[in-house]
Amino acid sequence: MSQTAAETAPTAAVLIIGDEILSGRTRDINLHTLARFLAPLGIDLMEARVVGDRQDQIVAALNALRAAHDYVFTTGGIGPTHDDITADAVGAAFGVAVREHPEALALLERRYAPGEFNAARRRMARVPQGGLLIANPVSDAPGFQVENVFVMAGVPKIMEAMLDDVAPRLRTGAPVHSRTLRVSGVGEGAVADILRAAAEARPHLSFGSYPFGFGAGQAAGQGSGEVGTQLVIRGRDLTEVDAAEHDLSETLRSGGVEIAVTSPH
Repeated sequence: MSQTAAETAPTAAVLIIGDEILSGRTRDINLHTLARFLAPLGIDLMEARVVGDRQDQIVAALNALRAAHDYVFTTGGIGPTHDDITADAVGAAFGVAVREHPEALALLERRYAPGEFNAARRRMARVPQGGLLIANPVSDAPGFQVENVFVMAGVPKIMEAMLDDVAPRLRTGAPVHSRTLRVSGVGEGAVADILRAAAEARPHLSFGSYPFGFGAGQAAGQGSGEVGTQLVIRGRDLTEVDAAEHDLSETLRSGGVEIAVTSPH
């Protein structure tokens, strides 16, 4: 990626909150969703952390991440139960009180039948002072934004739906373009020197190799009996990315390596 584009691109981090993630009871897919959401916006996702339902850990992680990046996205811990402590932790991180938000309270009161809006459900209307609501079109219980921190649900369907309200609030950058060369029957060690030379020739682009097969092929969407390597080129200058793809393809073919170009992503 060019130095100028990299310097001006907004950066982001993800903070995944929940004992259920750390225990292995629940598989996280929110990080994947957020990464795919941010890439077309030209926002570089730089790191992700997972913490349990412990306020001191949430506060420490959140303060570190929000100081280091333009945006932080948290998932989890804003439901109605005793271990949903994210609102309190965010309030503590920013040094502000957590109170019932009138608009959030009204949304929840409308959702539940008389007598169903109990004290536990009322907890979901609590927002740190100064927070802006994030709409939840699935179950109405809102997320919220405090400065550069976006606090969203842990339930994947709800978290993803909240992103529609988040997107217009973000400063975007130039999107990253990607090209993949799929090399079948060749391990990444066999093409490592070629890839290293390509990376050294174009240091402003990103080059990576990702083997498939070897027990991981099905997860990557490859055929179960096929083994090989995917070589990925990424950068913000589409002309440069295409040129790098062309040059790398020619070098591989001249070395007798058979390749196929997958769809850009």
